[in-house]
Amino acid sequence: LHGLARALVANMVRGVTTPFVRELEIQGVGYRADIAGKTLRIQIGFSHPVEIPIPDGIKASVDRNVVVRLEGVNRQQVGQFAADLRGIRPPEPYKGKGIRYMGEQVRRKVGKAGAGA
Repeated sequence: LHGLARALVANMVRGVTTPFVRELEIQGVGYRADIAGKTLRIQIGFSHPVEIPIPDGIKASVDRNVVVRLEGVNRQQVGQFAADLRGIRPPEPYKGKGIRYMGEQVRRKVGKAGAGA
């Protein structure tokens, strides 16, 4: 085996021995997350909380209301669910608020010259 097939088989074996983990950080005043059953509820500045069902095969946990930890055997599934969560409110470049991967550096921009004084 070589190439893509080898990589997929290797990821399956690795996922069973040590689950794949992806951590997301929620940053912003009043932004928080919690888990109710098989649903992840996120409050991120919309008029309503966003409720996302947690797919089968993924174990989610919330730490200090601002860190979402995703674990699973399938690398693709864990990464896709993490990307879907981040896509709800990606980090914005001016204040850095939003959902980001743990350790992700967000490129910050300078606002208007007169704003914020």
